[in-house]
Amino acid sequence: MLIKVFEEKKDLGRAAAEQAASSIRSAIRESGRARIITATGASQFEFLEVLTEAADIDWRRVEMFHLDEYIGLPMSHPASFRRFLQERLIQKTGIIHYHLLDGDSDPSAAIRSTSEAIRAAPIDIAFVGIGENGHLAFNDPPADFETEEPYLIVNLDEACRLQQVGEGWFKNISETPKQAISMSIRQILKAKEILAVVPDSRKAKAVKACLEGEINPMAPASILRRHENTTVYLDKNSAALLTQTTLTFV
Repeated sequence: MLIKVFEEKKDLGRAAAEQAASSIRSAIRESGRARIITATGASQFEFLEVLTEAADIDWRRVEMFHLDEYIGLPMSHPASFRRFLQERLIQKTGIIHYHLLDGDSDPSAAIRSTSEAIRAAPIDIAFVGIGENGHLAFNDPPADFETEEPYLIVNLDEACRLQQVGEGWFKNISETPKQAISMSIRQILKAKEILAVVPDSRKAKAVKACLEGEINPMAPASILRRHENTTVYLDKNSAALLTQTTLTFV
């Protein structure tokens, strides 16, 4: 694992997007297409803004999967991750091959169809974040490190739901869904490359637990340390609790 630390969140987002764009271009050159996994949430704003403006990416040759979606939340809701991806990635790039998780009408059917699609070929690069409780996608602690199913229905813990309130997606925790569809830990780790975008001081405790603590299901994103091609992008705030010996400042 490579950890890069930037002074400002906007610099982190720009550098991460440059690496992502390079990896997408390389995959298209080598195999004619790029299969990607895309994260959502407030931590991804700057990253996706720069990535969608990158030059020389033929987005028609990109196939996109996303990490998670709430169950029972319509796409019209501001917190819908399908809406997030439509507005911040799909509409901006003109990408035509994508798989959005419909957690509103029939979650089981969404899991079956998307699982079949993602199993069809390897994933070139996965863009992920780390939650305030250390979650990876919506795999809250204790996360399932063993299942081979690509997607599963998960229960969201209180810390995860409070994070969504704190980011402004919901007015209070009672409005926040209690379940979601999430890509599994093992499916994420099957990506050839993983790029984690993790800014802000509210992530500092989780970053320390996941990057310097034990690798275990109570710190789900700690499992990224077992992936041989992972780069974690931090800013000075999210990296504040890490020991200096683990860091590369940029």
